[in-house]
Amino acid sequence: MHEADTMFSNFSIIAHIGENEQVLDKLKVERDRGITGVEGQTATMFHDVKGQRHVLNLIDTPGHVDFSWEVSRSLAACQGALLLVDASQGVQAQSISVFHIAKERGLTIIPVLNKVDLPAAQPERIAAQMASTFGIDPSECIAISAKTGLGVEEVLRAIIERIPPPKPSPEDAPLKALLFDSLYDRYRGVISLLSVQQGVLRKGDKVVSHHTGKKYEVTELGIMHPEESPATGLFPGQVGYIACNMKESSEAHIGDTLYRVGQPVPPMPGFRPAKAMVFAGVFPVDNADFPKLEESIRRLMLTDRSISMQRESSTALGQGCRLGFLGTLHMDVFRQRLEDEYDANIIITAPTVPFKVVWKDGKEELVSNPTEFPDLEAQNYKIKEVQEPVVNASIIVPEDYFGDMMDLCFSKRGTNVEHKYLDAGASESARIMLTCTLPLSEIVTDFFDQLKSRSSGFASFDYEDAGYEASDLCKMMFLLNAKPVDALALIVHRSNVDTVGRAWVKKLHKVIPRQLFEVPIQAVIGKRVIARETVSAYRADVTAGLYGGHYERKLKHLVNQKEGKKRMKKVGKVDLPQEAFFDMLKK
Repeated sequence: MHEADTMFSNFSIIAHIGENEQVLDKLKVERDRGITGVEGQTATMFHDVKGQRHVLNLIDTPGHVDFSWEVSRSLAACQGALLLVDASQGVQAQSISVFHIAKERGLTIIPVLNKVDLPAAQPERIAAQMASTFGIDPSECIAISAKTGLGVEEVLRAIIERIPPPKPSPEDAPLKALLFDSLYDRYRGVISLLSVQQGVLRKGDKVVSHHTGKKYEVTELGIMHPEESPATGLFPGQVGYIACNMKESSEAHIGDTLYRVGQPVPPMPGFRPAKAMVFAGVFPVDNADFPKLEESIRRLMLTDRSISMQRESSTALGQGCRLGFLGTLHMDVFRQRLEDEYDANIIITAPTVPFKVVWKDGKEELVSNPTEFPDLEAQNYKIKEVQEPVVNASIIVPEDYFGDMMDLCFSKRGTNVEHKYLDAGASESARIMLTCTLPLSEIVTDFFDQLKSRSSGFASFDYEDAGYEASDLCKMMFLLNAKPVDALALIVHRSNVDTVGRAWVKKLHKVIPRQLFEVPIQAVIGKRVIARETVSAYRADVTAGLYGGHYERKLKHLVNQKEGKKRMKKVGKVDLPQEAFFDMLKK
């Protein structure tokens, strides 16, 4: 397939997520939620111009903030990107951060205005918005309609003319290939997606991973067109897939360099591995299902190496796993895949973030499980400070909702709040970009829901990691009949303890079944009770069989009942049924 007159272009698309029916989104969850590229995909297209064959490699990138790590690995295999903006909605927050990653990597950006056929489209205004946000010349924007096909030919021409081809290298140069993604196939093992930088890769070649030093034999290779299409070789500048005798996904390191056995080459700059930033316990509703659940999690992890896992046991919920995710959407996608693909029936504990504990002796440790968070006494005497992860957030919203967004940011402990108009002349339907620093723990609860409901769905949101900051945090425990329920422990900022304590105690009061004795529910920090509710006892009528006016006999029965209940309460273990946890935690 590699002729002298074949030219290559490797590009990706920077776009806000939305409804999709694309070839590249193979997972049910991607189609259900309108997220592209949860699992990275590539597609190769052929386009002939003036007798010359052009091979266009589209490398899919996710459009959501949780998958920013996936974005950087996809862009590393590209020389250019289409910046796709909806001509009726305008610039969205996710596109801004991906644009900056692409710019930093030196990619050529082609601005494209989509949906210009819609009655609500305002191409001139949105082009001006792109100019003020990205510094793009409006005359460079290509107006298209993916629905009618308008402008598509022009986009293909722009990809060929504007995006530089990969640096040429002779075919006899030593092989150097960037591994930018991998998929798992239960029959063939790991399928790696590669971008060949120099040299040629053929079936039967023996290659080495720079990162692990392990050797592999290539048993199959080809291009995605858009399904797998076997080829005789992958040439300089090409993007394709290989299958080799690689059994574990953990061996496929994103950003790794592969070279031919006996022909070592210097590695390409690698990536930072993905860092889990949201943790949650995952437990089966029925304890007997734990082995099956653990096996399902391990299988899903073969397709997503950015998830971390360790076993955990809880007195309340039994045996389970503590999983680390890139963000709450990532966690939600994983939960949905467990349910869709493995029929799992699970309880997920409240999400938490990794807190940094700095001890007085200078030692630092990350704590992602609230039950392991130091108690008040340790905090007072042994700990220098506790830090929490913070993010730089940007929200883009129509001016009408600006006040609501400011309120939301302040209610979530936002600092450094600033804003600017995206439209040059502030018109009636002007849009504002609001930036601030937010604690990550405030985002992983109900932030997205509030953002959407307070802006009638018009706000778009994105954030990037901004390190750690010292914070006044404490561990809140919930006691049922004076006994702690470990699965419900929370890390809360001091300013929120009353609100959170009262809300959770009320939630618990609704789901705890009545017992034969009364059950006090308490939210406590250290020994201080923050909030309390009581579930009243069932009361049998012990005087029902007595008649007449034997008041003393009635009283004696009632006193005996009271004493009995006291004894029951003393030894009484309040069993929280799994359904009660499920009801509480699914919210």
